[in-house]
Amino acid sequence: MRKVIVASTNPAKINAVQQAFTQVFSQELLVFEGIVVDSGVADQPLSGEETLTGARNRVKHARQQQPDADFWVGLEAGIESPLTFAWMVIESTDQRGEARSASLPLPPEALRRITEGAELGDPMDAMFNEHNIKQKGGAIGLLTDHRLTRSSVYEQALILALIPFIQPDLYPAEA
Repeated sequence: MRKVIVASTNPAKINAVQQAFTQVFSQELLVFEGIVVDSGVADQPLSGEETLTGARNRVKHARQQQPDADFWVGLEAGIESPLTFAWMVIESTDQRGEARSASLPLPPEALRRITEGAELGDPMDAMFNEHNIKQKGGAIGLLTDHRLTRSSVYEQALILALIPFIQPDLYPAEA
């Protein structure tokens, strides 16, 4: 049995990790655990670099909290106006994979509220009369009329981040 630590307790993120890992490691028994960790960046990162740093920090802190695992996964959503996206970072004891999700355009009103200090979920909840959308389908779900969800977009990016684990002969292990 392989243990996967998800550096978040957000159900949408945990679901995405479960779906991606189950596809990639379909012949293995996997157990998943979501934990609370600090990203070390703003609650709403406003650049690609800050967002990637947040995902890497989540993995680092998850490894410190739960050293007895096979994989540690950090997901961090961010904004580079006018787009939102997320970074995925996956580590094992000797390998790392990173990938960025698809980006989607945000409505001008949401961007205005974000520049005033709001997290993306807050204006999206208000615009669509929802509650806590970031733990459900996310802005992606609302803006696509639920054709896509936060989990489905993250799942694709997670599979891309798993490429070094799928094709280990092409990606030298990290020390």
